[in-house]
Amino acid sequence: MLTLGFIRHGTTEWNLAGRMQGQMDTPLAEVGRVQAELLAKRLAGESWDGIIASDLLRAKETALTISRLTGAPLLGLDARLRERAFGELEGTTLQERIDRWGEGWRDLELGVESDEKLLARWASFLVDVDREHQGKRILLVSHGGYIAPVLAQFIGRKLEEHLSNTSLTVMERTPDGWQCRLLNCTVHLAELGQGA
Repeated sequence: MLTLGFIRHGTTEWNLAGRMQGQMDTPLAEVGRVQAELLAKRLAGESWDGIIASDLLRAKETALTISRLTGAPLLGLDARLRERAFGELEGTTLQERIDRWGEGWRDLELGVESDEKLLARWASFLVDVDREHQGKRILLVSHGGYIAPVLAQFIGRKLEEHLSNTSLTVMERTPDGWQCRLLNCTVHLAELGQGA
């Protein structure tokens, strides 16, 4: 048995500005640090064996906060958990994309990493986690554009909901396959008026 807790990193200044981050390395905003602390306080009441994070700063900062406040060790940083690469879109706002490429910018070939490539990264990572952490409960701190297609593959449908910053989704492997125990949960953000 393996249990994976998927966490989207805390909010960044670029999230607040509506800029596409992709694999550009941006730090947490102050609100993102507060979100990470609130999530860590929630997780302190649960039993997790360790944390693996994307090597991008916003995920690493979130993971270090969780590790510090829960005692769960940071087991490593892994580039295979990085956000989807968004090619020429990285660093742009929606208005800048429309100004540059028009309303149909989503249909253009602008160097965005395909689902196939992203899911191949995930498959490679999962093989290693399965081998090294069988029977454990592992938190994975990653990115919304990465977690969403991974979860869609697990649950067999595209996610309708937007993954919130510091949301927690728990997938558990059972004899009947992967089961979703919690999806996009942010109850820990209630005091910020963001919890759901």
